[in-house]
Amino acid sequence: MTGFIIKTSDNLTIRFRYYHEEAPVSVAAFQQVLPFTRSFYHARTSGQEFWIANAFHFDIIQENASVFTEPGEIVLGPMKPTRARAGGGGIGVYYGEGKGLDAANIFGKAFEEDMPQLKVLGEKIWKDGQQELVFEAME
Repeated sequence: MTGFIIKTSDNLTIRFRYYHEEAPVSVAAFQQVLPFTRSFYHARTSGQEFWIANAFHFDIIQENASVFTEPGEIVLGPMKPTRARAGGGGIGVYYGEGKGLDAANIFGKAFEEDMPQLKVLGEKIWKDGQQELVFEAME
């Protein structure tokens, strides 16, 4: 599987590719929870990011972990090490500039041609509040 998609209630679809080589454990853990639907919120302190805390119990190591992300990247918070503020199974999607509170596993990125749709989604969550999003495997 090369990636996944995010779908919104108003039929916006955004494609993401996995970082298989950089984060194989994170990719495998994320693939195991697909498909899922959750309500995502806009981050308060980490910049242009929408996220959810405690989405799943990702009992995996830190890999390809950083507080610094590029626009379009997706991260998850592993359970180890226990000191990680990003831990606890959170998932974050950066649609622009941002910096996490602690290192999270960066495991994928939106397709370049889908970045405008991702920015629209991020700004909608910022202005209108939580949005229910569907995550599915890419066919």
